Amino acid sequence: MLLSLFHDNPPSASYAERFEKERVLERLRSLDAKVRRDGPAILDPAKDLLARIGTESDETGLVTKYSYGVFNLSWQAQRHPEWAQLVTAEVREIQQRIRERHNKPLRFLVWAGMGGSAEDKSMYNAAGLLRRGVRCYVLDSTDPSKLKHILEDMRKRSGLTTADALRSSLVVGMAMGMTSYEPVINLEKLAALYQKHGIDSRPNFLYMTLPGSLLDRFARKHGYRRVELQLDNGNTTAGRHSSPLTRGSLYPLALCRADLRGWIEGTFLSDEEIRSAWRLSAFIHAQGKAGRDKLTLLLPKPWAGASIWTKQNFEESLGKCERLGLKIVIEDRPKLANYRSPKDPLRQRSFLAVQMKGARDEETRKVSLLRRSGYPVAVLALPEGTPLSRYMQFIHYTVFGVAYLREMNFVTQPGVELYKAITNRIYSEARNAGGIDKSRAWQSFMKSDRRIEWRGAITLHHSHAGTAGDTTGMEAPQLYAHLVKQLHGEGKVDYAELTFFGDMRYSPRGRRMRTRLDRAAESLFRSRLKLPVDIYEGPAMNHSYHEMIIGHGKCFSTVLIADRQEALPAAEYTADYHRAQFLATQLALAERRRPVVAITVKDLEEDTLKRLDDFFHQAAAHLRTARI
Repeated sequence: MLLSLFHDNPPSASYAERFEKERVLERLRSLDAKVRRDGPAILDPAKDLLARIGTESDETGLVTKYSYGVFNLSWQAQRHPEWAQLVTAEVREIQQRIRERHNKPLRFLVWAGMGGSAEDKSMYNAAGLLRRGVRCYVLDSTDPSKLKHILEDMRKRSGLTTADALRSSLVVGMAMGMTSYEPVINLEKLAALYQKHGIDSRPNFLYMTLPGSLLDRFARKHGYRRVELQLDNGNTTAGRHSSPLTRGSLYPLALCRADLRGWIEGTFLSDEEIRSAWRLSAFIHAQGKAGRDKLTLLLPKPWAGASIWTKQNFEESLGKCERLGLKIVIEDRPKLANYRSPKDPLRQRSFLAVQMKGARDEETRKVSLLRRSGYPVAVLALPEGTPLSRYMQFIHYTVFGVAYLREMNFVTQPGVELYKAITNRIYSEARNAGGIDKSRAWQSFMKSDRRIEWRGAITLHHSHAGTAGDTTGMEAPQLYAHLVKQLHGEGKVDYAELTFFGDMRYSPRGRRMRTRLDRAAESLFRSRLKLPVDIYEGPAMNHSYHEMIIGHGKCFSTVLIADRQEALPAAEYTADYHRAQFLATQLALAERRRPVVAITVKDLEEDTLKRLDDFFHQAAAHLRTARI
């Protein structure tokens, strides 16, 4: 790997030198050896920075979880060449159990998890690593529409009945938190489908989680097999750090006949490569301190699907500080017209371009243009044939390096925990009240006087957007533009998000919604205000990069949901929990005084989506006529 830095100003060399002067790699290995010998109780976060940033502690300061498995698993794998063969044998045994019980081959994999438990599988799908063998579906939402369209796709592709598709499926639930409820819901609904069709689901279900967690308690009750997440049977990885070397990351690859030995060996970074990762950490840290904390990621086309995984790794790990943030910007292609000039005092962009020799890279010319224009650019050049696992491990070291320089814990996720706690409170009340519509939170949301209906299909809710001033006579698009203009003009926001609470991967209507949000992002934020925009699906976003939105702030959040929700009657699956997550997202942001507006659309029919298009088009027009 060759790392080149351009326009590294202010210079980052002094930060990079700290890793050598402070013997960070040597100390990491020494710390890890001590913990493996004597246990994490020997650590004192108050006295040791490495312990402070890489562990979880209770209120007394006692270390409850050591989380440097993200590096240790690779170090161990160098001494355990049998691990690849072990995983291969395990997945063959799983396939054999299904064949013996149902007389069906394994054709489908349904992975139920959120955030770090799921994003790597989406990345592998996008990178073409799961094309052979079983077809992998990522069930990272409690929207019934997602499971409904996964089942429809199974039937369509295979010609099987629902019952035979279920017999031919492996369902994996994964959760690295004690309180993660989303995989429990999805496993519960899938188990109900197996029961309805008279199918013994036990050979088809397995799970990976912590002992005593919500997922563990549910799955044990049903007799499902628990598989240790780590090959050393430890518990030393945070969810987003569980790839590329845990069973949660290796099983899908093994089921699709990937070269596991080559994949695992790809994580064996040399000391020089680790130092390069920390040089990149120093560059990112220095640019962030100078106000250029919007790091735009440019990946080679075959690895474009790694952008969300990379974004999550950085932002969920490093987004906790109000004073100093780090936004990973992922866009389809660099567009200089959407960036402030390098000479503009309000500029916030820096760039990380990953290039691979031998791969067709249509953006090389634009990366050169960025360099010539004077933008801060880091270029990571990889040899031809570099496995994706090598890039992933390099990014892990880079994230750790930024955390070390900022003295920030990179394994906890307080913002995510806040949103989950609020969700569970709302959902508990909804169940007692007889449905989410009858809960106080939903009633308050729907009856607020800070909502404006527009053209019978769109409603703007702005209870948590802050003080808007005099908005008398404003229609919804104008008010939306007014809020964006005001908050941006006051320096309270410097990026935006458009998050749809619904399936945008498997549902055709959801994919059309994604197209509308892409257009809105370009016309409203990128081209007019030169602001980066996140476009994603909730609640997966809440487990992926919500940490920076709620922790660091500076985001104008727009969350959308359809009034008319799909259901999966065969599994008695409604959208109540999903809608509770939609409400909880807003309340968590409001609790931290982060501006958020909600847009509810009547449904996802084409006429409604056209009106949503028009809403954003008119809002953009109001921005164009305003002085900004």
